[in-house]
Amino acid sequence: MSNLRIKKLSLAERDTILALVHTLLGELEGESDEFAGIDKEKMLRELTENKERFNAFAALNERGEYVGILTLVETFAIYAGGNYGVIDEMYVAPEYRSLGVGKMLLAAAKEYGRQKRWLRLDVTAPPEEEWQRTVKFYEREGFVFTGPKLRCKL
Repeated sequence: MSNLRIKKLSLAERDTILALVHTLLGELEGESDEFAGIDKEKMLRELTENKERFNAFAALNERGEYVGILTLVETFAIYAGGNYGVIDEMYVAPEYRSLGVGKMLLAAAKEYGRQKRWLRLDVTAPPEEEWQRTVKFYEREGFVFTGPKLRCKL
């Protein structure tokens, strides 16, 4: 889409990052409790401490309004051949879906990864039937299903 642009966000824009991710979580889980148990000050402090590993890319429409976000974290694993990227959150506003916004966000993440000389990007997509469109989108963009991700709250 020619009137959309992708912008790499800085930590100074953390309120925008948090608001867009909160919208994503609300859509995924209804009235999400993911943020409920999070110490916001601690999270913001750790976000600043990890500024070299944490990246966020936003899609903006022609009016400069945020219509999508992708967060990307650098991590390391032997099986991945060293450093690689993990897409932790990706959201596109409903009225901008199927217009190429997600593809543009992924292209920005892939280009960033190539610049960092990563060999791979990983992403987790919700496994429920209602999110199969999301899984198919990632597969069209070159991602291969390698199994579910599990979590353990500490």
